[in-house]
Amino acid sequence: MWKGGFKMNLAKVQPTGQVTVPIEIRRLLNLKAGDKISFTRNDAGEVVIDNASINAIRKVQKAFEGVASDLGNPSEDDIQSWVDEVRYGKGRVL
Repeated sequence: MWKGGFKMNLAKVQPTGQVTVPIEIRRLLNLKAGDKISFTRNDAGEVVIDNASINAIRKVQKAFEGVASDLGNPSEDDIQSWVDEVRYGKGRVL
C-alpha cells in the first residue's frame, strides 16, 4: 500500500515476456528509462519488485554501517583525501 490506500495496477505480459511498468509504480520506485528492476521472493512467498540500483545502494550502505566509527569518525576531508589517494595511486587502500 502507498499513500491514498491500496490501488491495483495491471500490466500485460507480451509474447516476448516484456511488460510496461505502470506510471504509478515507476514513480513509486523512482524508475527511469534504462533502470533495472529486481524481482525477489520474501519469506511470505510474495514476489517483491524493486529498483535494482537503489536496492544495490542500500546493500552497500548496510555493509558500511559502523565503518566510520571504526576509523575514528574521519572528517569529509579525510575521506576525500583517501579517495584521492586510491584514485591517483598515491597511498594506501582502505
